[in-house]
Amino acid sequence: MSDIMEYKCPSCGGPMEFDSKTQKMKCPYCGTEMDVKNFQDGQQEYQNGDHEKTDSGSWEAVGSGQWQEGEKEKMRVYSCKSCGGEIIAEETTGATTCPFCGNRVVMKEQFSGELRPDYLIPFKLDKKAAKEAYHRHLKGKKFLPKIFKQENHIDEIKGIYVPFWLFDAEVGANISYNADRVRVWESGDIEYTEREHFEVQRAGNISFRNVPTDCSKKMDDALMESIEPYHFSDAVPFNPAYLAGYVADRYDVEKEQCIERAKRRMKHSTEIAFRDTVQGYHSVTPSHSNIHIVNAKYRYVLYPVWLLNTKWRGKKYIFAMNGQTGKMVGNLPMDKNAFWKYVGAWGIGIGAVLYALQWIIVLI
Repeated sequence: MSDIMEYKCPSCGGPMEFDSKTQKMKCPYCGTEMDVKNFQDGQQEYQNGDHEKTDSGSWEAVGSGQWQEGEKEKMRVYSCKSCGGEIIAEETTGATTCPFCGNRVVMKEQFSGELRPDYLIPFKLDKKAAKEAYHRHLKGKKFLPKIFKQENHIDEIKGIYVPFWLFDAEVGANISYNADRVRVWESGDIEYTEREHFEVQRAGNISFRNVPTDCSKKMDDALMESIEPYHFSDAVPFNPAYLAGYVADRYDVEKEQCIERAKRRMKHSTEIAFRDTVQGYHSVTPSHSNIHIVNAKYRYVLYPVWLLNTKWRGKKYIFAMNGQTGKMVGNLPMDKNAFWKYVGAWGIGIGAVLYALQWIIVLI
């Protein structure tokens, strides 16, 4: 059994969790609130043994069932210190809830040593805000199936601290463009066209700070990029108490792999920034580009994400909301019948108008 850290209310013994509204630790049972630091200090004393010990944490679940081949390699088994229940989690899970007693637990091994994050951004928005954002996301979608709206329900909603590598770097670039400027004028009955060709060069440096790349294989990269930006000004030094009440994963994609993604993002942003400085031409085409990245630095952080899952006609739909800003993204199904009826109605209407115009022209 692996070691875990639990979060107990000092007043009633219930599971404490981080409250996104008050930015404090709060007990949902007795309402006790504490600052994160003060609570964590008290928990350290509790974990070190400065409390009355019982045998509740010494029991381990046993059974005759056997793991299937390959299953156990990617799983971890923990023993809940409150009820003795067996908590089974994926190998990258760093925080979760005991399915038997609801106790909030953090797996110490997942955030120790080199695995310890440098910073995290605490959740600013709660589950209610995530649900409201989801329903706003459904509004105004003309071709969203009516049955989907009526039957749809959120199968799962959970707050997750997603691991990210953040990268800082200085980018130097030298980019050349082929540009055209066209002038057209008339003199009498003759139209003249003058076309000028230019070679335009741009060179300079751009600084990038906190370029994020999610480092969890379970998270879709495009989905995580879609809910950006995060404002690093809200980041705080890592404290495991912020994880209480949420799910958290440690990274399973090394920074070396994420560096290449970060470089591509920096280069793409540099190209856009330099292109925006080339003004006053009718057409601009890059002809040569030399971009190099220096003084690269990185840090490991956890960012808050609300994930919502639902199904319709056997297909799974995933929605993600930025737990700091509230930005919601996610694909929705389209009612093809409604779409083609809409197109058909417009086609009939346009056809009727053209037919009427034809007769008006004939009569004239």
